[in-house]
Amino acid sequence: ADVRAAEGRLRGRLHRTPLLTSGGLDRLAGRRLLFKCELFQRTGSFKIRGALNAVRSLVEESQRAGRGLPRAVVTHSSGNHGQALACAAQAEGIPAYIVVPWTAPRCKQAAIRTYGAMLVPCEPSDKSRAETAARIVQETGGVMVHPNQELAVIAGQGTIALEVLEQAPEVNAVVVPVGGGGMIAGIAVAIKALRPDVKVFAAEPRNADDCYQSKARGELTPNLHPPDTIADAVKTSVGPNTWPIIRDLVDDVLTVSEEEIKRATRLVWERMKLLIEPTAGVGVAAVLSEQFQAVPRDVENVCIVLCGGNVDLSSLTWLTDLPGKAE
Repeated sequence: ADVRAAEGRLRGRLHRTPLLTSGGLDRLAGRRLLFKCELFQRTGSFKIRGALNAVRSLVEESQRAGRGLPRAVVTHSSGNHGQALACAAQAEGIPAYIVVPWTAPRCKQAAIRTYGAMLVPCEPSDKSRAETAARIVQETGGVMVHPNQELAVIAGQGTIALEVLEQAPEVNAVVVPVGGGGMIAGIAVAIKALRPDVKVFAAEPRNADDCYQSKARGELTPNLHPPDTIADAVKTSVGPNTWPIIRDLVDDVLTVSEEEIKRATRLVWERMKLLIEPTAGVGVAAVLSEQFQAVPRDVENVCIVLCGGNVDLSSLTWLTDLPGKAE
């Protein structure tokens, strides 16, 4: 119901992103792949869905209560949610404060400023992000909009699943990169409510495998140290609101190496001409991995969410370090 409400709130404010295909990648995977192109979404990633739903919900709440707009919105983000919240807040005339790890890609930091938000740097750890954001909330009297644990954000991300089910009713599985888990939680809730037969797979870097560890142990197990991965948008750990949904509704978690992520990203650039960011390559890598070969053959139509395209073009040194061709 929350996802349907989000769909109504977002109607006319967002792009319905296309579902593209690639014969070459189908052959490599041995299945029919459907690519949900959230890199074409406003602000360059799916995050605007959750951010806009959260901001619109706050505005509606204020109007119902006869109060003025929130003084400010505050969040912490590795970049994409920050851009999205800044954009959503700007549209409603609300000041935004975005706490960003100083290691976040320059292009993402610049985009946040473009949307008129205040950028507050912090250390690249979950702890520093949360503490800095809490301080800014106190100083500004603003409202915290968590990048992946906020329920309105989770519901907004779930609208991806509604579109996929309409665009490709034949889909058998959805593969979703996981960091904090907002996107996969929203998608899993919507899919398992409407089409429980459709499998939901999480994909994450082996270097940031807190979701995999949590699933294996049956309890929330965050990353102990800030992970080192090319997939900068999934360095955060699954949190207390997304974990129960992932535990109960996600069918399996697939992990991939840095090498696999880089190769998959490059493959999509070269074959599909889509400028995805490496985090979107995580889902592609998972489907091309040996692990995925174990998934039954009747799971034929597989949708991969290409979550974003905010690539730091100045940091592409890793491209030249890749051995051999992308084949």
